[in-house]
Amino acid sequence: MSQDDTTLTYRSAGVDIDAGNALVKAIGPLVKATSRTGMDGNIGGFGGVFDPKAAGYDDPLLVAANDGVGTKLKVAIDAGRHDTVGIDLVAMCVNDLVVQGAEPLFFLDYFATGALDVDAAKDVIAGIAEGCRIAGCGLLGGETAEMPGLYAAGDYDLAGFAVGAVERDGLLPKDVAEGDVLLGLGSSGVHSNGYSLVRAVVEKAGLEFSDSAPFQDDTLGEALLEPTRIYVKSVLAAIADDGVHALAHITGGGLPENLPRVLPDNLAAEIDVSSWQRPAVFNWLQETGNIPPDDMWRTFNCGIGMVLAVAEDRAKALTRLLEARDETVFMIGEIVPRDGDAVILKGAPA
Repeated sequence: MSQDDTTLTYRSAGVDIDAGNALVKAIGPLVKATSRTGMDGNIGGFGGVFDPKAAGYDDPLLVAANDGVGTKLKVAIDAGRHDTVGIDLVAMCVNDLVVQGAEPLFFLDYFATGALDVDAAKDVIAGIAEGCRIAGCGLLGGETAEMPGLYAAGDYDLAGFAVGAVERDGLLPKDVAEGDVLLGLGSSGVHSNGYSLVRAVVEKAGLEFSDSAPFQDDTLGEALLEPTRIYVKSVLAAIADDGVHALAHITGGGLPENLPRVLPDNLAAEIDVSSWQRPAVFNWLQETGNIPPDDMWRTFNCGIGMVLAVAEDRAKALTRLLEARDETVFMIGEIVPRDGDAVILKGAPA
């Protein structure tokens, strides 16, 4: 039997340590730009350190959330555009923190791929840094994993982890009551949920992501990669102004599945679906895919990315405050006694 004397190295097995080091060097300025009070600002250690006391908290509760971007990544990969999905990654986590009244303090990311493309990875992490900047949290650390054989060529996956803080007496939801007004904040589009269905519609339509979008003046890829809106700073300002009782981030499951998570068992959310105009992308998806109305409401945000339940006498003032911070605000309904479903969509087609 002949012996194979071929020399094997980590590089020949598919892992390029030098590429990983080049990425760490390239993203250093991006990470540093997200530094905020309370974090040590270093990258490359075994763990990141954050000091809540230095951030101004007296008796904080820590709130943690993690999420990913889902199959929206396939749109980014197929379209060859990687600079927005990092914003989505941050948004999906920090929007889940702020609904509990928490200020996002820091964020960590996990980037996994088969063979590291430094330029694509830098674009992704640049988006993550931009999301952190918008949310006001620090990019405290992360992990890049190169795993040949586990991912197809060009594919990658992302996971994000965010930690926030809220003073003990400020934790939400609280004091939700009959008569509270529901304020809906406009979404920036599909956000980061339902992309398996979105991609099926695109395939049914016979379109490429480089084609013109049928519903707006962009390529289809650019339109569908519009990043998830980050509501953190405007919502924290509304909470600080008093009268906010609960918030719901409208992600997978839409309004019917997300609003019940912040409602007492005896109360329901009654929503008038004619109170806002659904963005054109949702009309195109429904018409092109022949998607049943119930599937639309339970898959997509349908134009409302965040809902606030607020005291009736504070609704107008909070609307003005949110609009002054560039939110599109709709009075979409109210809290009513529950007699059946937790969410009632008035005027929605069957």
